[in-house]
Amino acid sequence: MLIPSILQAGGVKVKPLLLRSGHWFNISALNDIDIHTAVSILREQYAAWKKPAVSIVAQCERNPYKVLVSCIISLRTKDEVTAKASERLFARAENPADMAELSIDEIASLIYPAGFYRNKSEQINEISRRLVSDYGSTVPEEIDELLVFKGVGRKTANLVLTLGFGKQGICVDTHVHRICNRWGYISTKSPEESEKMLRKKLPAEYWIPINDLLVAFGQNICHPVSPRCTVCRLTGLCSRVGVTVSR
Repeated sequence: MLIPSILQAGGVKVKPLLLRSGHWFNISALNDIDIHTAVSILREQYAAWKKPAVSIVAQCERNPYKVLVSCIISLRTKDEVTAKASERLFARAENPADMAELSIDEIASLIYPAGFYRNKSEQINEISRRLVSDYGSTVPEEIDELLVFKGVGRKTANLVLTLGFGKQGICVDTHVHRICNRWGYISTKSPEESEKMLRKKLPAEYWIPINDLLVAFGQNICHPVSPRCTVCRLTGLCSRVGVTVSR
């Protein structure tokens, strides 16, 4: 059964819907006009959601070094663990020079039980030493230079640029990659492809906030498996690409 565009609660215009197995599905992709509506809705809801740990660090103090270290700790680690681990570590050392004075074992004990805490402690130690010796204890502002450091990928580098320096960039993690493809806004196979496509398509005004918004959205509503579509205010804009089971 197909119905034409209708008006959703709040006056949000939705696209043609298809009734299948008792559920309504969009049959067209999120377009450039829809992205403004989607971001507006996400911003309204963001205040009520649990914030990503790295964003909390950045909001408390825009410090590129702390953002960089927190990003390293956060990889494959729950936000609540990242937040506590970062707090313990920065209480002992909050700049590259002080961090370089700590042993790898000390750093490891402070960030435990973060995932892969031993490897991360080695990375934090090495990066801190290089920042002191090669960069005058200052985190570089260019993405290519950041990518030279061990353990720093494009996600971390972009977060340092956007949250640490307030510079333009798009941080694409698994949430941003998954949700933008699920919406039908882009069609890509990897976060790297998604970043390239979003740089071409996403309005520049959303480059910095999109990661925070979609990480919180992905953690609270748009889960990787069985997303909470029945309570999602973006249902009328979403193509639900790849969604087979939802709540």
